Amino acid sequence: MEDLPNIGPAMAADLRALGIAHPRELAHRDAFVLYQALCAHSGKRQDPCVLDTFMAATDFMRGAAPAPWWAYTAQRKLLYGSV
Repeated sequence: MEDLPNIGPAMAADLRALGIAHPRELAHRDAFVLYQALCAHSGKRQDPCVLDTFMAATDFMRGAAPAPWWAYTAQRKLLYGSV
């Protein structure tokens, strides 16, 4: 997981906790659903930048060019408001 852009050890551990065993699985997952699942799993609201990171990772695994997670902030705000 840590070979993916924007994914460090902590985020990789979060993805594994959500049942993501291989990066290719992200291509078929919804970033917002992953974010909600992580909030439920941890028992607390995660920072919205986590959703930005999930959006970047899922897009990358669907073939998009690598982009920093903050490149998704405006899109996240447009789609989901203040999560």
